[in-house]
Amino acid sequence: MKKKVLAYNRVEKPVLDQLEKEFDVRFFKNIDVDKDPEFLEWLGEAEGIIGLALPVTKQLLDRAPNLKIVSNVSVGYDNLDISELTERNIIATNTPDILTDTVADTVFGLIISAARRIPELDNKVKSGNWTEPLGPEHYGIDVHHKTLGIIGMGKIGAAIAQRARFGFDMDIIYHSRRRKPEAEERFDAVYRDFDQLLGESDFVCLITPLTPETEGMIGKREFGLMKNTAIFINGSRGKTIIESDLIEALKKGEIAGCGLDVFEKEPMDLDNPLLGMKNAVTTPHIGSSTWETELAMSDLAAKNLRAGLAGEKPPTMINAEVWEDKG
Repeated sequence: MKKKVLAYNRVEKPVLDQLEKEFDVRFFKNIDVDKDPEFLEWLGEAEGIIGLALPVTKQLLDRAPNLKIVSNVSVGYDNLDISELTERNIIATNTPDILTDTVADTVFGLIISAARRIPELDNKVKSGNWTEPLGPEHYGIDVHHKTLGIIGMGKIGAAIAQRARFGFDMDIIYHSRRRKPEAEERFDAVYRDFDQLLGESDFVCLITPLTPETEGMIGKREFGLMKNTAIFINGSRGKTIIESDLIEALKKGEIAGCGLDVFEKEPMDLDNPLLGMKNAVTTPHIGSSTWETELAMSDLAAKNLRAGLAGEKPPTMINAEVWEDKG
């Protein structure tokens, strides 16, 4: 008898098709996981879960007595209660590294789009309002030779620094939990304390994971420390900032603009003030969303799932102590 697998929200079709040949798979998308009867029935029998953004809480795990592995199709795993999974000896995995360059491309796209006001001016052309040459009121700002401040110099942060340093001759400053000698050597990056970085940067780029320590790390005080010409970029998670404080900073001109791929609530409410702000560039959490990268992430997640269900160590475990306990 094939092992039962619950797939949730996003597993690319070629990978899902292959998994359906190996396992008894049921796919769910955009459902209420607390009330959907078919989901709850399948959860009670599933040995594996694969997918994106399923909140794996204590309450969910109480309904999954046969579960052996949760395979996240993402590098982030703030949707997983890792301590609860570990206590129950359930393997948790993610898909790191694959999306590094793709997310860095997206973040740099936000930098350029916000600085040069590309979405705003694109809309002007397409709406038929480009009827005469544009004047200074439509000018943007240069990206090249400016100072980029990166909060979170991990692999994605380093990929952003590479594009900025060697593609746009930008000066790189950064703040991270630990100094990064390799980044300092490769990109001439200079370490700054948190407040110094906020005050010196022309572009402030936040690229940290969401943890209890980083939740709400940038709010009213931090926006107030930035230059009024600065542009803020968030490629991390929506809850790493206080969104209402960002909106207020944009309204008051405390910063010049922002580029956001993540939000406190996703999808956004239609009355969110950011939707009406010309100086806010917004994309729908598509940092890793290219055909190549999404397929590669699903493929790695499937490899993790197969290994876990076969009693083998998955390639990219989050809670490695579970494997050590099994050993």
